[in-house]
Amino acid sequence: MNDIANILIVDDEEVVRLSHLRSLVGTQCNTQVAACGNEALRVMEQHPFDVILLDLCMPDLDGMDVLRIIKERWPCSEVVIITGYPTIESAKEAMRLGAHNYLAKPVGPNDVIKAANDAMIQKRWALRSELKNREAEYLVSHQPMNPAVTQLTKIGAKS
Repeated sequence: MNDIANILIVDDEEVVRLSHLRSLVGTQCNTQVAACGNEALRVMEQHPFDVILLDLCMPDLDGMDVLRIIKERWPCSEVVIITGYPTIESAKEAMRLGAHNYLAKPVGPNDVIKAANDAMIQKRWALRSELKNREAEYLVSHQPMNPAVTQLTKIGAKS
C-alpha cells in the first residue's frame, strides 16, 4: 500500500481551494483541486483519490450528490465534507451516505490537516481489516479439514 495519500480538494471558491492546498503543503500527500462536482467526478474517473475534501454548495452538482456518486463508484475513498452552510440535517445525511467527517467553515490549516489525516488513517484501517478477512477466508477454504471434524461430519451424515 502506498504511504503517500492522494487528496482531492473540491470547492467552487478558488480562495478556499488554494487555502486547503496551502494547508496540506509539507504533508505526505499528493493534492489536486477541482472547481465543481462534475470536474471532481471526471478527475476521479482518471485517478481515484484516497481522500476527498468536498464542499456541499456548488453551482453545477450539489456536494451531497457528488458524495453519493463517489461512495457508489469508489467506496474505498474517504470523503470529508467542509461546508459554509452547516445544518444538522445535512450532517446526518452526509454521514448516512458514508462521509468520514463533516466540518463547518471556516476551517484552519490544522483542521484541514487533521481531517485529511484522520480520513487516511480510517482508509488504511479499513483496507487492513478487509485484507485480514480475505486472508482468513482463504486459509479456512484451503486448509485440509481436521480428521476429527471429518469423522464427526461422516457420523452426522449417516444419522
